[in-house]
Amino acid sequence: MRDNITDRSDGSTTRRDVLKAIGATAAAAGVSQTASAEVGHHTLAAEDERLGPVTPRDTVYQILTDRFSDGDPDNNDFSDFDSSLYDGSGSDLKLYQGGDWQGIVDRIPYLKDMGVTAVWLSAPYDNRESKIVDYQDDGTVDVWTSYHGYHARNYFRTHRFFGGMQDFYAMRDALHDNGIKLVIDFVSNHTSRWKNPTKNNEPEEGQLYEPDTDSDGNYVFDENGDAVGENLLADPHNDVDGWFHGIGDRGGDTSKFGYRHKDLGWLADFSHENGAVVDHLERATKFWKSKGIDGIRHDATLHLNPAFAKNLKTAIDSAQGGPITHFGEFFISRPDPKYEEYRTFPDRTGINNLDFEFNRAATNVFGHFSETMTAFGEMLLKTHGDYTHEHQTITAVDNHDMTRFRYIQPDDKPYHAAIAALMTCRGTPKIYYGTEQYMNPGSSGPNAGRLFMQTDAAFDTSTTAYQLISDLAQLRDDNLALAYGLTNILHSTDDVIVYERQFYDHVVVTAIHRQPDQSESVPSVGTNLPDGTYDDYLSGDLYGQGISVDGGALDSFTLGGGEVSVWESRPDLGSAPKVGTIVSTMGQPGDTVYIYGAGLDGDVSVTFDGTPANVVSNSTTRVTATVPDGPTGLVDVAVEKNGQTSNATTYDVLSDEPVQVIFHVEAETVPGETIHVVGDLPELGNWDPLAGSESFMNPDYPEWFLPVSVPKNTSFEFKFVKIDEDDNVTWESGSNRSYTSPTDSTETDDTPLYYWQS
Repeated sequence: MRDNITDRSDGSTTRRDVLKAIGATAAAAGVSQTASAEVGHHTLAAEDERLGPVTPRDTVYQILTDRFSDGDPDNNDFSDFDSSLYDGSGSDLKLYQGGDWQGIVDRIPYLKDMGVTAVWLSAPYDNRESKIVDYQDDGTVDVWTSYHGYHARNYFRTHRFFGGMQDFYAMRDALHDNGIKLVIDFVSNHTSRWKNPTKNNEPEEGQLYEPDTDSDGNYVFDENGDAVGENLLADPHNDVDGWFHGIGDRGGDTSKFGYRHKDLGWLADFSHENGAVVDHLERATKFWKSKGIDGIRHDATLHLNPAFAKNLKTAIDSAQGGPITHFGEFFISRPDPKYEEYRTFPDRTGINNLDFEFNRAATNVFGHFSETMTAFGEMLLKTHGDYTHEHQTITAVDNHDMTRFRYIQPDDKPYHAAIAALMTCRGTPKIYYGTEQYMNPGSSGPNAGRLFMQTDAAFDTSTTAYQLISDLAQLRDDNLALAYGLTNILHSTDDVIVYERQFYDHVVVTAIHRQPDQSESVPSVGTNLPDGTYDDYLSGDLYGQGISVDGGALDSFTLGGGEVSVWESRPDLGSAPKVGTIVSTMGQPGDTVYIYGAGLDGDVSVTFDGTPANVVSNSTTRVTATVPDGPTGLVDVAVEKNGQTSNATTYDVLSDEPVQVIFHVEAETVPGETIHVVGDLPELGNWDPLAGSESFMNPDYPEWFLPVSVPKNTSFEFKFVKIDEDDNVTWESGSNRSYTSPTDSTETDDTPLYYWQS
């Protein structure tokens, strides 16, 4: 990297310039120091040992590991640990309860019988262990622990309260042997809290550690695969290498800059513009990929630099083992001014969203009754247009960062109706642990959703909610309409909705009445179900009924209070190729992709905008192919067989392995105008200003800056543009600017401070 300090017209330099210069030096040193692969007895799981990425046919089950089941009491206490921070009774939810990986292994039959085909677990690596003390205004003190896994300390050691690396392997293998995919939480936004806001911002922790290294700079692991030793790598209290932004807590700052560069609750915020940070986080995520996981849930994506997130995702999927699942927590409300940023995040980074738009709508419609069923249907139709890969969004009615849905909705009928909607709507459904057991905290406090299931509920396989999830998980796997189908709202009112999902000849119709004690008539409506008589797939468990279809229309019927009826048709789809979805949705030439659907067996070929791709393997439901050299940017991917061409899905082909360049410009704007960069790369919109970069940030107006993902070692031309609220574009004048990106993918580079050409 070259010097980042740029002379200003007044001869001064900004604090941002100085920090960038420090980060440049750290990055240059860090890359050479950490470039080698790890050594030790951890093993890279072969690609065929993985179950593969999560698909919309799956049902995901989210587990806070500490709050599920205690299978190994020996890891509840350690000689060097403050035993007062362990509870185990479920009474003080601020403390450790004892759940671990062995507890998950012990409950695999419970998960499998529920129809769970993927689990999302707490971050598996070492977290802060010291107590977190909050001083209250009334003089009392709250003591917390990092039981949740969101306070990263050392990415290469296991969270010892969950188990050692051999325990992780055993859990992975047990899950995979039972057809259950493994997704881990991963936090790349921050470490732990470095200042205590309840005690005058007194210094706290936030340090990051790494294992011992050998003479070649490789990390060292023992015969069990556990990290050897521990060494301080970065400290927010003495941040000489610029690993953290160090600006302070976001507080009420709602700007994009505030969300991405300031601390979230005083958690030490990584500087993702520093190449050393990028290199370490890429190395850490690849390390856990090598353990045979099937996916990563990225924490706090709302707060991540999207250029960093895109490059991280690409590095993981390009590494040995092929693409894995990526989804992240872009936390929004409904309505939310950040909705546009939220909905485009998967397109800009390749990381899918946890579908908070679905979550908020479902909570309002089935929980609070503050929105109508018609509004729920409108949300489904709107997001169909807004989401490029709508089936890969992770939908949910419950979440660990909010009170449980059961507290909001204690009535069984609308509660069950919400679960039925979750399991039959577009997206990939996620069940939060204990939802099937009606777990209810009785409050909406900060820990309300994080009950200890072992002490709070029986692992009862006979509950209606458990059986409902099991039945509909099976239907989701069997009937491709639920996995890949379009949504058609057949009828809706304030309290009733009838919607249809269709993928070619696979059809599912769901009718729901949310009011528990009222009936409502539904007129005859058109459907794609073939003429005939259909039993309720749920066998009346939610008061459902059979239906007849005559002349392409459902007979009129009356929905009783809380009734949910599900009718389905799934004839043989024939041999013609049909594409449901593609994983991943973004990558570079040479990357592996998985194309899912039906009729994909036999002698097939795959094209990317007409360019043939190498087909590695295929079956009836999946084709494994390699992204070809050829067209870049958004392309149509299709499968051909016996002269028949499938429907197309979209894939974003990157020009090359991406690297991060931080653009800087000084420009005057009027209210409503934003600054963007556009250039001769697909990543810069191919000179289309409305397809170029997102808007720049301007904490030091009139200076603007933005980290952008561009292909490495590439010379390109670009210009800055101003875009107003009506998408009117103003180009800067003068000749095109030019720049050459860094050669190493984890390196970062700052442009000079440019000046708008008038």
